[in-house]
Amino acid sequence: MRVIVQKFGGTSVASPDLRAACARHVQAALADDYRVVVVVSAMGRRGDPYATDTLLSTLHPGETVSNRDRDILMSCGEAISAVVFGSYLRSLGIDVSVLSGQQAGIVTNEHFGEARILEIQPQRIQSELARGRVVVVMGFQGGTEQGDVTTLGRGGSDTTATALGVALGAEYADIFTDVDGIMTADPRIVSDAKRLGRITYQEICNLAYQGAKVIHPRAVEIAMQKNLPIRVRHTLSMDEGTLVTNELPTFEVTGVNDRFVTGIAHTAHVTQIVLTGESLEARTVFGQMADHRISVDFISMATDRIAYTVKDTDTDKAVSLLDRAGFQPLIRRDCAKVSVVGAGIAGVPGIMARIVDALGQEEIDVLQSADSHTTIWCLVEGRKMERAVQALHRAFGLAD
Repeated sequence: MRVIVQKFGGTSVASPDLRAACARHVQAALADDYRVVVVVSAMGRRGDPYATDTLLSTLHPGETVSNRDRDILMSCGEAISAVVFGSYLRSLGIDVSVLSGQQAGIVTNEHFGEARILEIQPQRIQSELARGRVVVVMGFQGGTEQGDVTTLGRGGSDTTATALGVALGAEYADIFTDVDGIMTADPRIVSDAKRLGRITYQEICNLAYQGAKVIHPRAVEIAMQKNLPIRVRHTLSMDEGTLVTNELPTFEVTGVNDRFVTGIAHTAHVTQIVLTGESLEARTVFGQMADHRISVDFISMATDRIAYTVKDTDTDKAVSLLDRAGFQPLIRRDCAKVSVVGAGIAGVPGIMARIVDALGQEEIDVLQSADSHTTIWCLVEGRKMERAVQALHRAFGLAD
């Protein structure tokens, strides 16, 4: 069987017109002789009747609910969405089988709210596909070996789609959303941002971890294990969007204009914390953060200096912990991390020089920097973040 997995997010199934657009993609895949597995998220976003956040808001402050019971509640949005979409497909004459995550064979650990997939048992889906049915699976959820419902955490429906794609040997996992594909930068900040025709798994993971929210990096990492191609596509278009594979795009080498950089990402609302002294105990510093579930990022360490960032919402707690531990942290609030991402960066001289020059021309100071084989990060003042993204987008010719 030629199998394709199509994942439709909450905004893609939020209204009858949008569900009709989703159905057109299912019909197109069937016309191309694919057996189709559909993964759906809960309909809409916060405030919409069946969105996950709306379901959680039915719990009143002070009420006690276990993580296990909370997962049962959170899984209801996808159940409603799958039944509604399955019903619509039947009205078009398409034979459909609607399955929960457990019925689809998704077995997870017992970490309720952030469950990890242990295995996929795809026999039920394969049987339904062999009967010529479109299988509609409730995303974001699975079940333990004991039969408890679990949810997969942020980006869970993306994870469901790529995990099923790998287990079924699918030709593609299509992630449908409300954007045209992966862009060179956030089009709300950079007016001439361009859609990328192709991008590598590593590049999209880095863009996602650095702030681009089109697809969750955990889903990409699963696809990467078996080289499952992903297409990020717009729900309202039949265009094939951005292809994510392990292959670099081919560009003609033209000197300084060679495409080393793929895109610019950003993360706003972070605080820089700097500690100085001759006897800094990194173990104590990061142990305090870990013990109180404060995520740290952008870490820079020397014998007499430690610098890192936390989310602005965690700043006061972090400072209080450091004060109690006898440190005297220097705090710079409302910063932003701007990231230059590209699989072609490694070993290329002059990339950092171009970054510093572009930011310097805009009078933007680099407060801290770091790099890896595919990403260079710069910390800047939050109020200058948009200018920084625009300047770097121009400096690397990403609009061309």
